[in-house]
Amino acid sequence: MKFMAMIWTQWQDEGDVDPDEALRYREFAQQAGAAGVLAAGDALHPSSAATTVRVRDDAPQLIDGPFAETKEQLSGYFVLECTDLDEALGWAARIPGARHGAVEIRPILEMEAMM
Repeated sequence: MKFMAMIWTQWQDEGDVDPDEALRYREFAQQAGAAGVLAAGDALHPSSAATTVRVRDDAPQLIDGPFAETKEQLSGYFVLECTDLDEALGWAARIPGARHGAVEIRPILEMEAMM
């Protein structure tokens, strides 16, 4: 079963990436990959680089920046392939961002299951 681990952290400037934190993320990815649970994962640019799209009356509306102002913003994700929620939660607790932000775990509803 696949789970999305969404990493919520407080953004600073992109140039303020802590090398120790980056190393912890690389180590996590290596460990999860070696265990066969890492399906995908990436960091995201800060929400200031985001564009929000809404369609109203069949016309797209584009809004620069994040959808909502919050202290914690989505900063990256991992897709974990685990046997169950308990295993996914165990891996989520090892994600470095959980120490100073939050990691939201959500089962992925695969499109094949919907058809």
